[in-house]
Amino acid sequence: MKVLVAGSNGQIGSILVQKLKESKDLSPTAMIRKEDQKTKFEKMDVSTVVGDLEWDTAKLEKVVTGFDAIVFTAGSGGSTGADKTLLIDLDGAVKMIEAAEAQDVSRFVMVSALGASSRERWNDALKSYYVAKHFADEALQRSSLDYTIVRPGRLLNEPGIGQIKAGSEVERGSIPREDVADVLVEVLRQTGTIGKSFDVVSGETDISEAIASL
Repeated sequence: MKVLVAGSNGQIGSILVQKLKESKDLSPTAMIRKEDQKTKFEKMDVSTVVGDLEWDTAKLEKVVTGFDAIVFTAGSGGSTGADKTLLIDLDGAVKMIEAAEAQDVSRFVMVSALGASSRERWNDALKSYYVAKHFADEALQRSSLDYTIVRPGRLLNEPGIGQIKAGSEVERGSIPREDVADVLVEVLRQTGTIGKSFDVVSGETDISEAIASL
């Protein structure tokens, strides 16, 4: 499966690209915003394609052409304001969904945020971020794509433990970024995740088993 990773230069995206590269059944391409980001992936022996989420949909269609799946891990980052959050996390995601539909890239995996599906569970301190994630997720669910929405809890820069708790609504918690990347790999492999969305935090069930039981 040829997988385009949007947000490949981010923390989850970088880990995911490496794990996909190490797999035998999944072949990654890193979507980068600038040519100078190419060196990092060349060292990993991973192909790249330049694409900016602020481009119009027609230009993004050319970027996604020929892939079997897209994983959207992109985000504007914590140092930007609400305007960039809406442009990248919401509008950028929607344009990638539209581009995927136009080019028959049927599989689309979205990295969202725990609790984004319900306004009552939004984090008031990050409201613009949750608004963006909520409506990007809704756009994906309304699309014709074979989607899966993964909503991780608070992200940690720690080694993965390989065990999670996943479900439609789980209590707030944390999860290493490495485990999120492993969840994304399993989602791509397990077709039973198509049409599903779920929260995920660290837990006591092996990742493959937890994803299979959704």
